[in-house]
Amino acid sequence: MTDFNATSVEDTASEIENLREQLGSEADKKQLQIINQLAHLGDSGLTVLMEFLRSHQGKPPAIAPGKAYQVLSQAKTPQTAEFLQTHFPQGIVPLKSERDIDYLPLVQLLARQDFQEADRLTLAKLCELAGEAAIARKWLYFSEVDRFPVADLQTIDTLWFIHSEGKFGFSVQRGIWLSQGKDFAKVWGKIGWKKDNNWTRYPNEFTWDLSAPKGHLPLSNQLRGSRAIASLLSHPAWSAD
Repeated sequence: MTDFNATSVEDTASEIENLREQLGSEADKKQLQIINQLAHLGDSGLTVLMEFLRSHQGKPPAIAPGKAYQVLSQAKTPQTAEFLQTHFPQGIVPLKSERDIDYLPLVQLLARQDFQEADRLTLAKLCELAGEAAIARKWLYFSEVDRFPVADLQTIDTLWFIHSEGKFGFSVQRGIWLSQGKDFAKVWGKIGWKKDNNWTRYPNEFTWDLSAPKGHLPLSNQLRGSRAIASLLSHPAWSAD
């Protein structure tokens, strides 16, 4: 008579091996599904995700490794904690800043998908980039946005993009803005900042998870009209688009 537990272990091992092979060959969308499956297969699944993340070390940040990093950081096992601290102490996105600004707290919020706090911190970091006057008033003039360093904006944007499965970020908002002929009256509805001609009210009417419309976050200057965000979406940081 076959031992049930032994069969179960063998089946799980076979499933994990199959997922490991698929993870290395599939496109982003399928990889995200596989990562979610591995996340629920205990330590063996987490080991595969660590191997996957190590294989992308030194490569440009991508959505699937970003998801793997999130799963491992949320697992909070001694093994995953030691792995991330050893190999990815600042996450998978290079935290470049021309103003010596610390973006690690933003990494940590986005990794645990605390999008509301990440949004608040993003605005705080943008004000920090703008200088003491903006820090004091807690919002930005469009002329301050024009002077933002390219490296910093790209860092913030990449963090949002990578840790939202490609759904959020300034570059995503810019793509929607361009697709709508730079007409903000059309953009607001597309990204969920306005509905039936009524502004979405902060914070409770905004959606703070991945069920939100594409480009919904970060908000940043949503409450200060379109001029500052137009400067943001026109910034030289996106000139390569």
